[in-house]
Amino acid sequence: MKRISFIVATLFLSTMVMNAQSETTLHDFVVEDIFGDTFDLADLKGRKVLVVNTASECGLTPQYEYLQSLYEEFGGDNFIIIGFPANNFANQEPGTNEEIAQFCQVNYGVSFPMMSKISVRGDDIHPLYQWLTQKSQNGVLDAEVTWNFQKFLVDEKGRVVDYAPPRENPRSEKILNWIASGS
Repeated sequence: MKRISFIVATLFLSTMVMNAQSETTLHDFVVEDIFGDTFDLADLKGRKVLVVNTASECGLTPQYEYLQSLYEEFGGDNFIIIGFPANNFANQEPGTNEEIAQFCQVNYGVSFPMMSKISVRGDDIHPLYQWLTQKSQNGVLDAEVTWNFQKFLVDEKGRVVDYAPPRENPRSEKILNWIASGS
């Protein structure tokens, strides 16, 4: 009987270890930056990451200013912002990657990494956003992207911990407290 209990316990622990090792994180994705270069999100291990879907012709576009100030104040070895332009809402990001990069630099001095334009919802949703928005994939929450400038908070281990809705200022108390917290 002890032998059977030992075998069952061993199988149970092995299954738990395998499940823990197979957990998908932000660090498992490779994307393309706005200049067409590969951007391996595994390079962000150990940093908190604020992932934001952006648009140049939206009423919330001035959030670029707050995102940039947040990046200037906190960006570095422990925190980074990544912008993903998307044209999913009312055709508010119609430009090419080159046009988007120029707009961000000229109008807001954006220096945080911007990625190539993707889809953040619908039938052509990018795999990263499938993971960000579906609890079945991220293990934490369901958070359909409802508009431009929805923010996902990802911890140092690449796990989604929360999100902030589009209208929430990037410098909100919630986001500032998360950046300042120990985990």
